[in-house]
Amino acid sequence: MSDSTYFMHRRWMSKAVELAAAAGEAGEVPVGAVIVDRAGREIAIAQNRRERDCDPTAHAEILALRTAGQVLQDWHLNDCTLYVTLEPCPMCAGAIVQSRIGLLVYGADDPKTGTIRTVANIPDSAPSCHHLKVLGGIMESACREQLLSWFATRRHKQGCNCP
Repeated sequence: MSDSTYFMHRRWMSKAVELAAAAGEAGEVPVGAVIVDRAGREIAIAQNRRERDCDPTAHAEILALRTAGQVLQDWHLNDCTLYVTLEPCPMCAGAIVQSRIGLLVYGADDPKTGTIRTVANIPDSAPSCHHLKVLGGIMESACREQLLSWFATRRHKQGCNCP
């Protein structure tokens, strides 16, 4: 990866981290997502909103995909890159594959529900209709620390002495 490509990925992941921080402050699991078109223009941003919207599908990735489709007036997002702070869950991985996103860039692996590379691999599975290009680990420590810190604070507020 060239330096310019690396810095571009860091730029957009930094934006996703900011969105995740806002979600965390609002009581949501801190996950943020940004979709950029082929020309490098931001076309959609989102953060987790499950609690605020009382919607189990209101993950940052799903909301960003919906917005991008509306902006482009097309559900085919082949020429877009999705940046997200946490490895997508099964629902989001399925939606990402269905959207035909050109490139998925994520920050931290999710050892519990990550279905891009960690727990399962939905994009490379037999029923996948689209070969998804994936780049994981961009700003990994910042993304992981943001999540760990949020969960630790939440446990502390609930009076749990869990590690």
